[in-house]
Amino acid sequence: MKEKEKIKEGHKNRFLTFYLEGELYGMDIASVQEIIAMMKTTPVPKTPKCVEGVMNLRGNIIPIVSLRTMFDMPKKPHEAYTAIIIVKHEGISIGYIVDRVEEVVNIADEQLSEPPRFDSSVKASFLQKMAQFEKGVIMILNLQSIFSNEEIADLEVISK
Repeated sequence: MKEKEKIKEGHKNRFLTFYLEGELYGMDIASVQEIIAMMKTTPVPKTPKCVEGVMNLRGNIIPIVSLRTMFDMPKKPHEAYTAIIIVKHEGISIGYIVDRVEEVVNIADEQLSEPPRFDSSVKASFLQKMAQFEKGVIMILNLQSIFSNEEIADLEVISK
């Protein structure tokens, strides 16, 4: 059965896909406010390592988070395709730096599965689902679990 036929059969889920370290990730498109090209950020002292800084986006101060750093991936210089995905999270806007934005995809419920469970030494709670897709596997992020409530409160302070 073709991919497009499968999507017609089940409920469609829409995800924005992007690359980090050559792997395909996704996030629910409903949470995405906008996608912008990489811009200069202003570092903020005493913030978590994953926070690259803040930026002024049309009069709003937005904390900018490196998903590479958050996921313990090697640092690499920003390139032409590096982008920032602005997401509304618990009332504040947060920018996530990704290597490259790919596309918005429709994925049927049947193509989604629970992420594998690892032992307690691996923190994979940031994965919401795994999706089988023509390009391979898409790891769907659970944006609600990326930050603790305390970290969200800290980001909220930075953005004011």
